[in-house]
Amino acid sequence: MYININAESREDADRLFNGLSTGGKIEMPMEDMFWGDYFGSFKDRFGIQWMVNFGSYK
Repeated sequence: MYININAESREDADRLFNGLSTGGKIEMPMEDMFWGDYFGSFKDRFGIQWMVNFGSYK
């Protein structure tokens, strides 16, 4: 199970990703994905899995 965060901007996505992933394990660094979004995932230092997403679909 993952917690998903939809960020308001690329900068917000980077800020959330960098802050929450500190001390954890990055699975996918933040990068542009083939489906058109800016996305990354990680497991934090407490073992909680996260996905951070920014899409221009708004």
